[in-house]
Amino acid sequence: MTAEPLGLPEVLLLSPRLLRDARGHFFESWSADRHASLGVDVAFVQDNVSYSTRGVLRGLHLQHPDDQGKLVTVLRGAIWDVAVDVRRGSPTFGRWVGAKLTADDARQLWIPPGFAHGFVVTGDEALVTYKCTAPYRPASEITVAWDDPALAIEWPLDGAPVLSARDAEAPRLAELSGRLPSYAGAAVGA
Repeated sequence: MTAEPLGLPEVLLLSPRLLRDARGHFFESWSADRHASLGVDVAFVQDNVSYSTRGVLRGLHLQHPDDQGKLVTVLRGAIWDVAVDVRRGSPTFGRWVGAKLTADDARQLWIPPGFAHGFVVTGDEALVTYKCTAPYRPASEITVAWDDPALAIEWPLDGAPVLSARDAEAPRLAELSGRLPSYAGAAVGA
């Protein structure tokens, strides 16, 4: 397995070793020791699975408090996966990175706590699994507008995305400043 930083500290694109033969392929999706050696030294407490069709956009989501880190893997199909640094006081606040994840390459995206997460389905469908470092807590849930002009995320869309009501009505990042997590290196009161 290899890890590639993507331009935001702590966000990693992980490429597991795929063993392919005439039957298909096999890969190790999680190994505490191997992942820790690459910078993902966490304990997961919840696994989630979502199924979506072409054009569905989910996000941008995070939790605070009860911050969640997520390890995202595509089991079927393809997505464009995005992480946005929303930690108040962070030197990379409001910056985003994205990566194409497919079932064929089995790459994973590590999204640490303090980052908003979203994805859009770029193939006909996508079955996505993500391991979480904290349980889902509705009271801690925060949604950021996927199309916030201040973020200027370059979503690979052909037309309007298919959104949930919550995602369609999400506020812009600037409207959420009092609810966002703080950067560990930030001064008190940042």
